Amino acid sequence: MSKPITSYTIEISPEQADALRQHLEAGDFAFVEKPYSVFSAKRERLNVTVYEKGPKVLVQGRDTTAFVQTVLEPEILGEARLGLEESLNPEMFEPHFGVDESGKGDYFGPLVIAGVYVNADLARKLLEVGVADSKRITSDARIRALSDAIRSVPEISYHVISIEPSRYNSLYEPFGTVNRMLAWGHAAVIEHLTSLQPNCPRALSDQFANPEVLLDALQEKGRQIQVDQRTKAESDIAVAAASILARETFIDWMDEANERTGVLIPRGASDLVKVAGRKLVSCHGTESLADYAKLHFQTSDAIL
Repeated sequence: MSKPITSYTIEISPEQADALRQHLEAGDFAFVEKPYSVFSAKRERLNVTVYEKGPKVLVQGRDTTAFVQTVLEPEILGEARLGLEESLNPEMFEPHFGVDESGKGDYFGPLVIAGVYVNADLARKLLEVGVADSKRITSDARIRALSDAIRSVPEISYHVISIEPSRYNSLYEPFGTVNRMLAWGHAAVIEHLTSLQPNCPRALSDQFANPEVLLDALQEKGRQIQVDQRTKAESDIAVAAASILARETFIDWMDEANERTGVLIPRGASDLVKVAGRKLVSCHGTESLADYAKLHFQTSDAIL
């Protein structure tokens, strides 16, 4: 059980602020005026204020721990966060690398692999700036803002590898499968991070279909490190931070490709992708597809 806390603050969305207000209105809280706040409410041993800047919620009082555990995190935030996560998930605060990728399922664009090192202090700082799995973030602006926040954390160690389509296509045949290429990228990121943090004991990534593929790739590079793989690894703060950095590199590349080609190149692998592919070929020639797309996708047959 974590030590009770008497003050807790975290940035929330406007929608979460509305949900919190509704919960407080339905409870035994008295609303009071407070400068620079959206609203503020209190009851015996507890004060809850949502400030305009952020918006950000501040919970104070002897009942802070109980309110955060039973109301704010499960009902409003939907997850355990700073202040309580450390007791619920202590492994996340131990020194380790988190590795994740972006672009694997996208026909257009690079395959990007990123890794981030955390210890207890770095994990807390990443939680403070609002790091979360990039798949839950729908705004490109938010991805970029969080990436800037990650890079600005003092003493943070990270590494990003971007395999652009032309390189990706030349590597696909010798690797034979996307998973082998992905494992090679993961191993390269871990190898680089190990040079920055040689005493780090383990690395964590999402579960590979064949777990041995990543281990084999690391052994080929001569690295001896404990590698953990699990489904939904993005719940780990290091993996979540890596997913954000990888996503930023991917969306930046896609935006630049749109400007270079004059064609709006969509993400994913939908029918809109096929339409864009045909337009790209029409404007820039068949050979241009190899510079922007992963040719082994069946989408290529539909386009060509």
